[in-house]
Amino acid sequence: MNYLGDARLHTWTLRLTALLAADAQDQLAWLGEREVETKDVVEEMELLCRVSEGLAERGVFAPEELRDLRAVGCRLGEIDATRRVGPWGNALSTDPSWDEIRSLARRFLLTKLGDWRQPLPRPVRPHTGGH
Repeated sequence: MNYLGDARLHTWTLRLTALLAADAQDQLAWLGEREVETKDVVEEMELLCRVSEGLAERGVFAPEELRDLRAVGCRLGEIDATRRVGPWGNALSTDPSWDEIRSLARRFLLTKLGDWRQPLPRPVRPHTGGH
């Protein structure tokens, strides 16, 4: 990881993928009272999947890991605009696409880390308007 930010992008990719790989009840518990929009989750992971191409060129991800990330990104890209609207918690409960995304994310983590069960990222605290 020679380039500034590669380690951070690598870590964020692993953390977000761990969240996507988690059991639905763990995802919902992680969400808690937060209103995370489905489109934000999809767009963030799609971005990380695109960035992973450059990371793989620099040796951060192996070819087989990149293949698995591409599969996650491809499946996310198939979620149309109408299914990206609304809280992610609702989508997890009603859209079967998330079951397939969960499976693909688990495959990536198994390839990369040997186990898909990883700590979930710390939830971001909402901005309260202070400095």
